[in-house]
Order: sequence, then structure tokens, then C-alpha cells
Amino acid sequence: MGKDSSNLNLEMILSMKGGKGEDSYHNNSQAQGQHARLMLHLLSEALDSTQLRSAEAGFAVADLGCSSGSNTIDMVEFIIKRMADRYKALGSEPPEFSAFFCDLPSNDFNTLFQLLPPHGHTSYFATAVAGSFHRRLFPAKHIDFFYSAFALHWLSQIPEEVVDKKSMAYNEGRVFINGAKESTVNAFKKQFERDLSAFLHSRSKELKSGGSMFLVFLGRTSSDPTDQGGAGILFGTHFQDAWDDLVRQGLIASEKRDDFNIPIYAASQEEFKEIVEADGSFVINKLQVFKGGSPLVVNRRDDAAEIGRALATSCRSVSGVLVDAHIGNKLSDQLFSRVASRAMTQADELLHQLQFFHIVASLSLASS
Repeated sequence: MGKDSSNLNLEMILSMKGGKGEDSYHNNSQAQGQHARLMLHLLSEALDSTQLRSAEAGFAVADLGCSSGSNTIDMVEFIIKRMADRYKALGSEPPEFSAFFCDLPSNDFNTLFQLLPPHGHTSYFATAVAGSFHRRLFPAKHIDFFYSAFALHWLSQIPEEVVDKKSMAYNEGRVFINGAKESTVNAFKKQFERDLSAFLHSRSKELKSGGSMFLVFLGRTSSDPTDQGGAGILFGTHFQDAWDDLVRQGLIASEKRDDFNIPIYAASQEEFKEIVEADGSFVINKLQVFKGGSPLVVNRRDDAAEIGRALATSCRSVSGVLVDAHIGNKLSDQLFSRVASRAMTQADELLHQLQFFHIVASLSLASS
């Protein structure tokens, strides 16, 4: 991001690729949907511990980092149906449900809301909320259940020292922190700690007593933060090499590459636990690392070209908006074309090695 796009407010440009094109998030989030469905039993446990209120009080659920695909709608509808069934099992009339779909202002809410069932066919009132979940989004004691999947690993900003040539943490030669210097990785780790603390502080004010929160985000199994696991393979191998290609071929200066960093940090389970405990607003009801599998969805596992394209479109669906802002659409096309051709040469290895692990956490207010 650097001087060109890191100083652009990340909050105003960061989003998953909108629309319904080939490299849109809408068409490249099947893996996330599959991973979310594998965790439905854990989500159900969190919902079953959420306090039931009188029907007049209503029930509000918020998806934080909803993006623009159908996964958020599927999950919100699952949450509402589960809660409605709990009321019915007690012979009670379910309350009116409100669903808040929350993401940054740059999110493609138009595509998302076009995916909602037609008016009169939903069991809830749907609202878009544009803003960063690192700050307050709702009035005090407003939400019964917070859900957030595949979003909390995104940082609110690239640490300034990472793009400062004079700093020990300057991430020279890299576009991600996988395998980076300890000082660089520590800058990202501290940013994650600040961001998660701000997130927890905000949610503790907005959650009703007896409410709960279910979080899923990229994690790592290694205690070493320079090993970013699946994210490291996604952004630290063929994607990194493609940037180096642009530099070698004179299409961009090396400083242009060095000023770009993927604003993601995959935390360990222990790091997450320490931050939650230091904040003190929440108790952890359940915490585990969950093997999510590969983000690559392919029809023919022996087709190297398809695997190469799948990696490039997967990369582009989540980072394309940032890349476009940094080097422009034409160079962005060339970059992702190189990602595809490079990935093609190691297709079999990619299929077997590219695995995501997620931290899954169920939390409730410490005071409730």
C-alpha cells in the first residue's frame, strides 16, 4: 500500500471483489461456505446458550464482515431458524427478528441485497450497516447474537513501520509476512492485538446481557508467527513470485512492490486467548482450531491449468481491490495471470499443501 495506497484509508478501499464476475467473491466463496457448514454444530451450541427473551423484545443478529456472497445469508437464516425453533419448542411465539449485515463502506451491498429472498419471503428485517467492526456500530445493549466468519484476520491498517524504509520492520522484498523478519511480524502481531482489543471493547458495549458471539477467522497451528500457514501459501508463494516477476521485467519498481502488504495476520489459538483474557469483557465458552481444508474449488483435480486459475481467482477475489488500487487494473491483470501460470507448474503440490485452519470461538459477556 505504501505511499500510494497505504495512506489511502484502508477502510475506504478494502473489500472483497464485488459484482458477480469470474473473480468476484460471490463466485469464489464456495470454500468458505463449505468450511462454515462444517462448523454448524459449534454454531448451534453457541445459539443454544443464548438467552431467550420475551417475544416483544425482538431478537437481533449481526454478521460482522458479511461481504457480498450468499454465505452470509445462509448463516443468518440458519441462526434465525435455530432461535425460532427454540421458542417454538417451549410453546412460545417467536419474536420478530432483525438481521444486520455489516461490512466496510466499500463492500458491495447491492450484490448482497439482490441475493436476499424477495420481499415477503424472509423471516427477518434486513439492514445494511457500513462501518469498521474495530469501532462501535450499534447502540448499547442492542444485539443478541454476533456472528463473524473469515473476517477478523483482516487488519485495520498496515503498521506504519512496515512500509517505512528507515524502520527495522520495513518488509523489503515481500508483500506478506510469511517468512518475514521477526521485527516485521511483531509489528503485524501488535496491530492484530490492538485491532482485536478494539473489536472486543466495542462488542462488549453492544451485546445484550445473556447474548453471545461466535467468531471464525484464519488461524495457524504453528507457535511461530512467521509461519502463517495456509495464508502464507496463498500470499507468500506464487503471489509473491508474480510481484517479483513484475519487478524483474521492469513493469514496476522494487519500491512499489515493497510498499504493498497484505493486511492479514493469522493468529494462534494462544494469542487469541491471551488478548481476550487481557481485555476481560468476555469469557470464552469454547475455543478450538478447526481444519477448514483448501480454499481451491476445482472440478478436475488433475487439470493443472484449472488449479492455477483457481489459485489466481481465489487470490484476486480477496486481494484484487487492494492490488488494483496500488498498481492499476492493467498491471493487476498481468500480476494475476502470472500467479495462474506459476501455480500451474506446482498444481498437485498446491492441492495437497494449501490447507486453511480457523480459530473458532464462542464467547459471552463476562458480567452476564
